[in-house]
Amino acid sequence: MVSIKDVAKECGVSVSTVSKALNGHMDVSEAKKELIRNKAKEMGYSPNSYAKALKTNRSYSIGVLCIDEARNGLTHDFFSKVLNSFKVTVESYGYDITFIANNMNNPYARTYLERCRYRGFDGVIIACVDFEEEQVRELMQSDIPIVVIDYTYNRTISVLSNNLQGMKELTQYAIDMGHTDIAYLYGEDSLVTSNRLSAFYITMEENGIAVNDAYVQEAKYRDMELAAQMTRELLAMENPPTCILYPDDYSCYGGINAIRSMGLRIPEDISVAGYDGSDLSRQLDPEVTTVAQDTERMGSIAAEKLVSLIERPRTTLIEQIMVDATFCKGGTIGKPVKKS
Repeated sequence: MVSIKDVAKECGVSVSTVSKALNGHMDVSEAKKELIRNKAKEMGYSPNSYAKALKTNRSYSIGVLCIDEARNGLTHDFFSKVLNSFKVTVESYGYDITFIANNMNNPYARTYLERCRYRGFDGVIIACVDFEEEQVRELMQSDIPIVVIDYTYNRTISVLSNNLQGMKELTQYAIDMGHTDIAYLYGEDSLVTSNRLSAFYITMEENGIAVNDAYVQEAKYRDMELAAQMTRELLAMENPPTCILYPDDYSCYGGINAIRSMGLRIPEDISVAGYDGSDLSRQLDPEVTTVAQDTERMGSIAAEKLVSLIERPRTTLIEQIMVDATFCKGGTIGKPVKKS
């Protein structure tokens, strides 16, 4: 069996240099890393993960808690893309990921924390869950290194999309296009929803526009049927809005279906906008006006911070990292139709 010493001898470098190169350390040049990696592959060298774990007291395994049934995180465009970017980045550091099963209906099942201890996870990323759930809180309060997505907790590193900035830009664009009768169907109660709702009210106030309370209603994320129903109700009002902002692109698609079924045109008769910048938003005609969240950057930052917290706990700050979103003009917001 080829050993790390064999690779070092063949490359004319020290064992520590080979180890650093294979683990992506910054103090080895890219050229030397490539040389060592190619030689190791050519010689058939494969590091012994068990021996590595004994030496470093790590499992090189990271747990992923993403089990919220209401939003189905694994098929949610935003969370699935964040987690994919996270996976790619942690794997580049030599870590594997394992999803933490949701066995809450089994009274004899281990808690999330117990399962993490049993699996020996070096760290955990948490996204798309009910953060107020008792077992989630227990896990976040433990001594396991943790990074959370789109939530703030004083004992964990948080990576958040800048929902305040994104929603302000979206609302301001609708106002700049001439809309004052703007409806906003917002999602379920969460930090994300709270920030977006505040951004909406702040922007309207900054522009001296009074908000019609009947236009601002709680909906649900990614619920096309409910969005369609609420759209019909808004447009049936005596004084309907000229622009409707939806919780996300999927909800917006539900609204678009309802509007078109009523014989109305977008944006000539009614303007709409989504949020998230999903692939769906670019498939429609016209393209949906939306806000694209930088999922790739959020995932990679979360991975780098978690690896740093695992490997350098004394020098890694527990902090909140805000990632800016990008406003996408699309074509679903036009000038408002003058009311007679």
